[in-house]
Amino acid sequence: MEYASRPQTGVTLQQFLEFGSDITPSKLIHSAKFLHRELPIRFSHRVKDLDTLPYGLCQMPSVQLVKKWYVKSFEELVAFPRVRTSEDERAFAALVESVWERHNGTLYTMARGVHELKTHMAASRSAGKPSLSLSDMHDLHSFLDGFYLSRIGIRMLMSQHIALHEQEHGWVGCICESTSPAEVALAAVHTARHMCIRHYGDAPEVELHGHTDFVMPFVPSHLHHMLFEVLKNSMRAVVEFHGVDNPLPPIKLVVADGDDNEDVSIKISDEGGGIPRSALPRIWSYMYTTANDGAFVALEGDTPMDFGGESPLAGLGYGLPISRLFARYFGGDLQIISMEGYGTDAYLHLKRVGDASEPLP
Repeated sequence: MEYASRPQTGVTLQQFLEFGSDITPSKLIHSAKFLHRELPIRFSHRVKDLDTLPYGLCQMPSVQLVKKWYVKSFEELVAFPRVRTSEDERAFAALVESVWERHNGTLYTMARGVHELKTHMAASRSAGKPSLSLSDMHDLHSFLDGFYLSRIGIRMLMSQHIALHEQEHGWVGCICESTSPAEVALAAVHTARHMCIRHYGDAPEVELHGHTDFVMPFVPSHLHHMLFEVLKNSMRAVVEFHGVDNPLPPIKLVVADGDDNEDVSIKISDEGGGIPRSALPRIWSYMYTTANDGAFVALEGDTPMDFGGESPLAGLGYGLPISRLFARYFGGDLQIISMEGYGTDAYLHLKRVGDASEPLP
């Protein structure tokens, strides 16, 4: 595939902001031309990745389905004529939206592919055939990290172009110029507590501290996803460690920032008993999901959305590794520090100056 040999072009948050402010029909045409050139390159790189996934993962039916989606999207984008007019741009935007929707369930479907590989490996071991263990598959995690990180970038490019059609004060596409980490955190707390109460019958309170009036340019949906995943894990740990019949110690969420700070940092601290040091590497792995066959059979034939309060990914162990990729996409990071027997601190770092280019695999 010729396009797979072409270099990808990274975009910074600052470039998104500068280009998207004061949007005009000519700017939309320029954006469409860039996507028309860039998206086929990125899709072809991902098809190549899917073809070279090691340990037989590339042969799993669900991975083949994802590859089919990527090939179809690539073919549609390449077949689309050059964008010259506003009418061309509107037609291209409609295509981009349909491509965006086609890939809604990619993470879930890839998770199902990993599950299929694990089932295949278990059957091989039962038959007495030599088979690698999950702990030996270090490079598979790197493959998946790169694939999922690229997916975040592709969807950011498409979402931004679609959102630029709907000008809203204070927004540049899907980027809010005055994102309040505290407000996004409160929304994530509300969603996480609702899920925790529904599942366990109770949920710990969350105390908000620090620079709660601070705002910054960011993608609120990305921030909400990261905070929600960490809070959900903390709440579950607190309830399971202390029990619903006992008082639940509050979770503390601190927003830290200063005028000269390189990062905006958010710390989430719980008293949920912590994580054994030997188990810490597993929280970043895509291979250790506890979901059983029933979790996938229940959704057989569906291509559910990857994110949201009812996301099927909730039980698949993808929350933290994907959240870390969201943080790294714009130059930040997510770190977990645990004290076994007491609790866990999660540090979410968001780069204050949006000049970090996309990390392109």
